[in-house]
Amino acid sequence: MQDFLDGARLLARGWSWWRRRPGAMARGLVPAAIVGVLVLAGLITLAVNLGRLGRALTPFADDWSPGWEQTAEIGVQAVLVVAALVLVVVTFTGLTLAVGEPFYDRIWRAVEQDVTGTIPEGSTGVWRGALDGIALVTRGLVAAVLAGLVGLVPLVGTPLGWLTGVLLTGWILAHELSSRALVARGIDRRERNALLRAHRRRALGFGVATQLCFLVPGGAVATMPAAVAGSTLLAQSVLPTRSAPETAGHAA
Repeated sequence: MQDFLDGARLLARGWSWWRRRPGAMARGLVPAAIVGVLVLAGLITLAVNLGRLGRALTPFADDWSPGWEQTAEIGVQAVLVVAALVLVVVTFTGLTLAVGEPFYDRIWRAVEQDVTGTIPEGSTGVWRGALDGIALVTRGLVAAVLAGLVGLVPLVGTPLGWLTGVLLTGWILAHELSSRALVARGIDRRERNALLRAHRRRALGFGVATQLCFLVPGGAVATMPAAVAGSTLLAQSVLPTRSAPETAGHAA
């Protein structure tokens, strides 16, 4: 549990870079705001059509009593909302990383310089950000489907679907957001997977805290720069040559 809380605190430390590097952090709002408008339009479209989708996906309940038919429709709507929120979080993050690489490059470099005194020289250019964004959206689609399927479990499906979505999305966010700082150190995807699995609770703490902030209205746009900074601290903390998050905490 302590590792999980340490991971959540890394996001809180990411917010401290608003005080230390306000210019870079403020510029990080630009791509997040642009993508946020697009994602919000998608959510509004879903909300407007949710009732129609619920009826369209429950033809099997047409001959049921009105009460049970309505229950089936509400259950399907809840599953759609769970899957949509998972997909929205990862789609927002993936698209924002893809289009905002120059902005977020400044943030992670500032964190590296402030905490470690050096900036890794590995390749993290525009194509790196685009590939990370595509990978994030793809993994998010899988997570959304899994959360939706879990949500179909009778009686307990909705809360289980929410929990599954939160955990899966948290892990995906931690993995993809921290990849920039790890790739810059020449660490490939297999090694990154191993490092994060060795610190699974810390990574989940960071990812879940980030996701919960994203779910607050307007929170995704406001949190994205802090998430980039916090994920850089997360990457530093899982490296075997460092003892952070304590190290990152002292530097913050």
